[in-house]
Amino acid sequence: MKTRVTELLGIEHPIIQGAMAWVANASLAGAVSEAGGLGIIAAGGAPLSWIEEQVRIARTMTDKPIGVNIMLMNPEAPKIAQLLADLRVDVITTGAGSPSAYIGMWKEAGCKVVPVIASSALAARMERCGADAVIAEGCEAGGHIGELTTMALVPAVRDAVSIPVIAAGGIADGRTMAAAFALGAEGVQVGTRFLTVDECTISDAYKERVVAAKDSDTIVTGRAGGHPVRGLKNAFSRKVRMLEGDPTADKAELEALYSGSLRRAVEGDTDNGSMMAGQSAGIVRERKTAREAIGDIVREAEAVGGLSLVETAEHNAARALSRKDA
Repeated sequence: MKTRVTELLGIEHPIIQGAMAWVANASLAGAVSEAGGLGIIAAGGAPLSWIEEQVRIARTMTDKPIGVNIMLMNPEAPKIAQLLADLRVDVITTGAGSPSAYIGMWKEAGCKVVPVIASSALAARMERCGADAVIAEGCEAGGHIGELTTMALVPAVRDAVSIPVIAAGGIADGRTMAAAFALGAEGVQVGTRFLTVDECTISDAYKERVVAAKDSDTIVTGRAGGHPVRGLKNAFSRKVRMLEGDPTADKAELEALYSGSLRRAVEGDTDNGSMMAGQSAGIVRERKTAREAIGDIVREAEAVGGLSLVETAEHNAARALSRKDA
């Protein structure tokens, strides 16, 4: 399945694993890369020693390309940026800010630079700065999100830049991958689907909540503070929404709820933790290995993508009828 994305990144399948803080470590990233996608280690707010260790571990798991994501709002971003250049990480993805100050250094070190963007204007700016590709992430995604949907964002970005566009947000199977390609993407980033794979080290309780989720089971918190985050509905998210909507609420109580919330969920507290996940959780129904998940996505995408519009409609009808008969 060759596209400009596979050729640019040196991977077999145009599937990038989403960078999920406290989730995307060497265990997950190494497994995804070894299976033919691009595994991403999420630097998040981790210390430099942890990032370096995870890159080293991932490189013992596979000789294929490995990526690292850097959150540019992190006060330690300059030091992390230098570390990634020193490590000559194959691919660097970025979020929460502009990487323009670091792109030259990274490219001189041989790194591919792929920023996550939430608008066509930012995509065009990243191309002018020298980015190799962009990840257009719609608000269906889990974690920190923008306002535009994948359906609206991807074609707008495709029309705005000449570099490869990787679609993200709401993509978890072959149907959604094929749809992303129809919108103008040449690759996809998948996050929520990889939460449930065997090599992901989050708690089983978190994984089971993702598998059990319906399409209406996510909620967005943090809009009041300007940092919207999508996750699964639970006691934590409902309390946060209640406090955000109450002008008399104690802001210190809200900050205390936020503090360490993702880590609590990762470690198994699915009531009081922030279970970041996208709307695609509603179509994730099985726990498999990373290799099996990637294989399933690619096979279905190629099958659906090879059909005419009429054949696609017939395929959809047959799928619906088979479900009804079951």
